[in-house]
Amino acid sequence: MRTLIAHRPSPAMVVACIALLVALTGTSVAAVTALAPGSVGTPQLRANAVTAAKIKNRNVTGAKIARNAVTGSLVLNGSLTRADFVASSLPAGPAGPAGPAGPAGPAGTIGPITVRQAGVAVQGGIAHNSQYDTETVTVNCNANEKAISAGTGWSDDTLDRELWTQRITPIVTNNAVTGYRATGGNDSGNASTFTLYVLCYTG
Repeated sequence: MRTLIAHRPSPAMVVACIALLVALTGTSVAAVTALAPGSVGTPQLRANAVTAAKIKNRNVTGAKIARNAVTGSLVLNGSLTRADFVASSLPAGPAGPAGPAGPAGPAGTIGPITVRQAGVAVQGGIAHNSQYDTETVTVNCNANEKAISAGTGWSDDTLDRELWTQRITPIVTNNAVTGYRATGGNDSGNASTFTLYVLCYTG
């Protein structure tokens, strides 16, 4: 009958086995973690694998995003602000309220005002027959003056007299009002003086 003799492994053998185990383990890990460039695509990504943090940080490995991949339907409503858009792409808003009125400009000054006048007698004809006698009178300011306003009057203007101003019009010379012309009508039965008053000023 054969006798089995137990042999202990030598220290050299133990060290060699440990080294072999470490070498084999390191190789297998490297084979799992080291992927060839471009080997992982869309089919290899599991659902919800790409998070907001990955999209925000494009420098993270695996966070490369294809151009035009993120569309409006993938953006959370209300998450974009004005800073996320080009200024020219934003529509103009409604007009704002009117601002406060600015300060008044300096008041203009004019020279002394002179009242210049002229009158004309207007016959009254037959009283109250609706047939007015009319006359026209003209008043011009002096050469260095301009007209600012005008009015008319009658010498015997009372309540029972049919006296009226038919028209009053400015006289314009070189785009400036230099005088006025007026026409008066009389149906009172008595002659009356129709007077035109013009306010002239130097400026």
